[in-house]
This record gives sequence, structure tokens and C-alpha cells, in this order.
Amino acid sequence: MKNDIIQKIYILVEEECKSEHNIFGYDAWDYHILSVVKNSKIMAEKLNADKEIVEIAALLHDYAGIKNKDWYEEHHIYGANEADIILTELYYPREKIELVKKCIFSHRGSVVYDKLTNEEKCVTDADAMAHIDQVLSLLKLAYGLKGMGVNEGAKFVKAKLERSFNKMSKEAQEIMKEKYELAQKILK
Repeated sequence: MKNDIIQKIYILVEEECKSEHNIFGYDAWDYHILSVVKNSKIMAEKLNADKEIVEIAALLHDYAGIKNKDWYEEHHIYGANEADIILTELYYPREKIELVKKCIFSHRGSVVYDKLTNEEKCVTDADAMAHIDQVLSLLKLAYGLKGMGVNEGAKFVKAKLERSFNKMSKEAQEIMKEKYELAQKILK
């Protein structure tokens, strides 16, 4: 049953990424969502977190912003609500739904919330790690979606990477340190 629910969520999120109203395009799936899932599994192993909760939350963490561009600025709030609806329809246990919602709600780097559980820390770390792992997606955001010039875009991406790195746990920083430093050198 667990794998069936997770598989349905993979399909749901990927289909939403393919949708024409997704302003980030299908690249959001390949260059962000899957990277967050990969990194969340690494962090779940390191922090001894519930892997199922972490994987589901990682899949759904940006779902609301992908589904509706008007929700982007508060996608962590709308995302927790969307997760509740989706997981309730899949008959996922209520206590686990609440844990997934907490992960989604607290993952946003630009809005600081206390991360109380290891699962929340994993998803927050994984989201930040994906920014460093997939700098190309940030370049697309800066130059493609925001239409920034070369210098403005480089400053934007550099600042985003710095915020992402600084919000990570020490464990995640150790994993990403080399890539982070290389990206910062390139963006100088």
C-alpha cells in the first residue's frame, strides 16, 4: 500500500509539472523535484528520519506553486493544504498526513520557521541542497522567468545559493560544501 501511494504521488506531481499552466515548465520535475527527493532520502538516512514521510513531503513540497502560479509566494501554506486533500483522498493515515504537512509548511527558506522534527529538517535541507545541486534551474529562473540581465541574474542566483547554504544543517552543508564553493566562484 505504501509504495502504491508514493507511486500515485509521483505520477500526480509529474503530471502537474507537464501542465501548461506550470510557469516553471517540465524542467521543475527533472531539475528540482527529483533532486529534492534524492537529497531528502540522503538526509533521512543521515538523520534517522521517517523515509516515507520525507519522500512524500519532498514530492509535494512545491506542488502548490506548480499547480497555481498565484500560490507561489505562499506555496508552503497552500502546499500543506493541497497535501492534506491529496493524502486524505488516498486514505493515508491522518497522523502521517499531519507530519507531511509540517514538512511542507516549514521547508520555505525565505520564511523562517522552527524545524522541530528530523523529517522537517530533511525536506528543508533537501530543498536547499537541490538549489546547489541544480544551479541550472536557478539560472533559468533568473534569466528565463524573471528576465534579468547578466549581472542582476548572477547576483540573484549567488544570493539564493548563499541563503540556501546558510539554512542547511551542518550535515547537509558538509555534503554540499564543495559544489556550493564552486558555484559561488563561477558566479563572481
